[in-house]
Amino acid sequence: MNTKELLSRYSAGQRDFRNLNLMAANLRNLNFSGANFSGANFRGANLTSTNLSQANLSDVNLTGANLTRANLTRANLKNADLTHVNLSDTNLSHAYLSDAILPDGAGAKLASNSPAVALSQDVVG
Repeated sequence: MNTKELLSRYSAGQRDFRNLNLMAANLRNLNFSGANFSGANFRGANLTSTNLSQANLSDVNLTGANLTRANLTRANLKNADLTHVNLSDTNLSHAYLSDAILPDGAGAKLASNSPAVALSQDVVG
């Protein structure tokens, strides 16, 4: 599925996009709030300023993706691979990050008082 078809289906009300291959896709400034992308491949994708609030991103591959200024409020990122992801100014408020593989910290702002929830004990960079 290409970006144009994805946008068309989302606009038509579809929210189930499990296991899609969106490797290196340009999804900048788009709204996918509430979408189910579980198991999808976003490796190297541009998700700058994209709204993924309340999206299901469990088991997704986001390796090397750009999530600068993205909205991940209340997103489910369980088991997501965020290795080498740019999280500069990303909103992770109340995001579920259990067992997620987080980036090495460059750009990630997960302070001890962060509202991001359920961080795993086994965080890998």
